[in-house]
Amino acid sequence: MEKMRAMVLSKCAKIETNPLKLTEIDRHEIQRPNEILLKIEACGVCHSQLHGIEGDWKDIGIPPTLPTVPGHELVGKVVQIGDSVSKFKVGDRAGITPLLEACKECQYCKEGKEYLCESSIITGESFKGGYTEYITVTEDFATKVPENMKPEYAAPLFCAGITAYKAVKAAEPKSHKKIGIFGIGGVGHMAVQFAKVENCDVIAFSRTQKHLDVANRLGAIDTMMFSENQEEFLDKLKEKHGMLDAAIVFAPADIVTDTAIKSVKKGGLIVIATVGKNPSFMAFEEKTIRGTLIGSTKDMEQVIKICDENNIEVISQVFPLESANEVLKKLKDSEIEARAVLIP
Repeated sequence: MEKMRAMVLSKCAKIETNPLKLTEIDRHEIQRPNEILLKIEACGVCHSQLHGIEGDWKDIGIPPTLPTVPGHELVGKVVQIGDSVSKFKVGDRAGITPLLEACKECQYCKEGKEYLCESSIITGESFKGGYTEYITVTEDFATKVPENMKPEYAAPLFCAGITAYKAVKAAEPKSHKKIGIFGIGGVGHMAVQFAKVENCDVIAFSRTQKHLDVANRLGAIDTMMFSENQEEFLDKLKEKHGMLDAAIVFAPADIVTDTAIKSVKKGGLIVIATVGKNPSFMAFEEKTIRGTLIGSTKDMEQVIKICDENNIEVISQVFPLESANEVLKKLKDSEIEARAVLIP
């Protein structure tokens, strides 16, 4: 059997200890007639992957098995197709989101919400991850990528992009709606742009000036440095802009979620796109708190279309596959401007 290089995680550990090891593993092969084989061109490095590698999310079953090959937002070239494949031909480009597969028979799948399927298989939580050279996927869970999209542009769209798009949709965007985006990184910088496509007035919040500079450049009407001195932060926000109509939270910190809830007007909407404790809020204020998780295959097709038509900017830094540990450490230390991308 042919081999391929992969960054393999055998034991959860702090990224400083270099837990990902460059390993030769069996190359994936087509097993079913509806599968395609991709030669991976690029894989984005997601902050949630860092939490999984370091063991922060063991309590919610991530990663479900070890060893594993991380990486769940990737694009590649179709190099082989199964006998029944009709959606792709050899030479096409395709991408895969964190949703590698779903049952297609349950209530969620039939409603077009296959990303909620209880039997779903997640990319990067087995040997089917993107920190390697090849991957197989059934044709229904791959999305066509235009030839004009560079790999380092397209790969982050398959997690950061779809997460940002879906979160903005969940915030019920409309012209001049005042939306606060908390956390301007790989996902947040795209959310600013998707909200601008909907003509929303975006105010961006981050702990770092370089991320605020990015949000300013991408069209936020204002940016503010986030502070854990909640009273002072909220007073400053109210003085400058009043209360928000809606807030979207990407920063994985409970204090940020709590502050976002308090920054929204009565009857407003808070979209939480991260993991944390259940927030508390005053029911009499009639605020709506909504969770969000990636999106459907149809959503992914929309993301590709919107990005292609609106010249959505994807800020990415390219690194070789074997630098995965180093890249994740940079991500942990907030040294990545937006999205890091690994090239096999």
